[in-house]
Amino acid sequence: MSRFNRRASRTAAQSPVTTTGERTATFEGGAAFVRDARSDLFLLAVVNMVGQDTFYEKAGARDDRFRGLVRQLAVEDPGWTAGLLGWLRGSANMRSAALVGAAEFVKARIDAGLDGHSRQVVASVLQRPDEPGELLGYWTQSYGRRLPKPVKRGLADAVRRMYNGKALLKYDTASKGYRFGDVLNLVHAAPDPDKPWQGELFRYALDRRHHPETAVAPASDRTLTAHRELMALPVAERRAVVTGPDGVERLKAAGMTWEALAGWLQGPMDAAAWEAVIPSMGLMALTRNLRNFDEAGVSDAVAAQVAARLADPEEVRRSRQFPYRFLSAYRAAPSLRWGHALERALAASTANIPALPGRTLVLVDTSASMTGRVSARSEIRHVDVGALFAVALAARGCEVDLVGFANSAFRHPLVRGGSVLRQADEFCARVGEVGHGTETVAALKETYAGHDRVVIVSDMQAFAYPGHSVRGLSVSEAVPAGVPLFGLNTSGYGPASIDTGKPNRYEVGGFSDQLFTLVDLLSRGRDTGWPWED
Repeated sequence: MSRFNRRASRTAAQSPVTTTGERTATFEGGAAFVRDARSDLFLLAVVNMVGQDTFYEKAGARDDRFRGLVRQLAVEDPGWTAGLLGWLRGSANMRSAALVGAAEFVKARIDAGLDGHSRQVVASVLQRPDEPGELLGYWTQSYGRRLPKPVKRGLADAVRRMYNGKALLKYDTASKGYRFGDVLNLVHAAPDPDKPWQGELFRYALDRRHHPETAVAPASDRTLTAHRELMALPVAERRAVVTGPDGVERLKAAGMTWEALAGWLQGPMDAAAWEAVIPSMGLMALTRNLRNFDEAGVSDAVAAQVAARLADPEEVRRSRQFPYRFLSAYRAAPSLRWGHALERALAASTANIPALPGRTLVLVDTSASMTGRVSARSEIRHVDVGALFAVALAARGCEVDLVGFANSAFRHPLVRGGSVLRQADEFCARVGEVGHGTETVAALKETYAGHDRVVIVSDMQAFAYPGHSVRGLSVSEAVPAGVPLFGLNTSGYGPASIDTGKPNRYEVGGFSDQLFTLVDLLSRGRDTGWPWED
């Protein structure tokens, strides 16, 4: 007789995201639990676009909650918070939240009279040459023009690391409130002694800001010299240069972006102009311009080169795009010539989604709150993210039962070997089919049938469901205690539907597929720490 060696009796793994045991309610009145401060900050940070209204929280309240958590933990647990912020800008690729978090970290430490960590935190979140100006803009708007030493020193470290001729051309534009020269003035950044050319570059950045009529690019910088030569050409001669035999090389040597090219030509971006600048474009820019390529009539030969880059796993890795960017491009592109390449790009960007053994029930929330966009500048909705991950999980060879739910549930069949992008679209076309509420517990009770694990993709704001507790049956209680239950939280709201203080109950979050590795590890009974501690 097998009494103890059962699936339900195996040791449950420990997840870093945890609840405190205190019960509360979701925004919709369902049973919920209070997380500890670190867990709350982590789940909010990985989805926080900053300054964006969400279904249940206005931008101001949401940003205040984020700032408050950062400031609290910067004092109480500075090492952990510093690790979070560096990882947030790096692996998680959340730019604005990381910059705001770094500024608030420093302010909290200064207000508390504490030394240490601040300079390193500021430098760690600055990963693109325009970000020193961004952080300065946030700091001066929030706390005035007086810069504390940790901010100055962290900014100076980043400036020495990132400022070069190409960065100057791309990011030092008149539309910026803080130009490169302003940053250099405010932080008193000295050139890196290991980069002898940087002194001339810094002087040019200052002249270009304060005396643009007489500023002369240093002759030692080939990119700036090539750019100056192009800019000196009469407008009437420019298109012939671009379309000439060495047009591609000249644009690349001059660090010309497609945005700058459009203004420089002072005319339309036709097929010839696009074909000249496409070799210089990064993968993110290519992905966002597929429609423009089609509308301009870019040749099939050049389109094939673009498609090859989209399908290159290493290019995809370097681009650090969220997987949903490829779904957005798929929907926007009018022609069929990009479909296979985008499918391969998506596969590369979701390489960390594991092949889970056994049967997996995936419930994707299709309620009204999930139809909001992930940011004001994106057409992608929270439900799109959920559908994409669910179908990609099935594409990994997992046995997935995909269910959409709102006021009731629907089962959505998946075709083994079918297009992930097309099947995600087909699922999303059914949004609204079963109402607009969030009856999570009812959906679980209806569809769970002995699965080895359950994954819920939702903003986790479940409706109330009658049960034995004062606030009703919780999501955690709707699945047998021995079965791992995962919540992939797309919104980071404060109330937690899943009681992660109990065994086999886990919550992860964000838009990056990297967090699905946690599902794999936890499913296999392996404890996990915070992503930056692995």
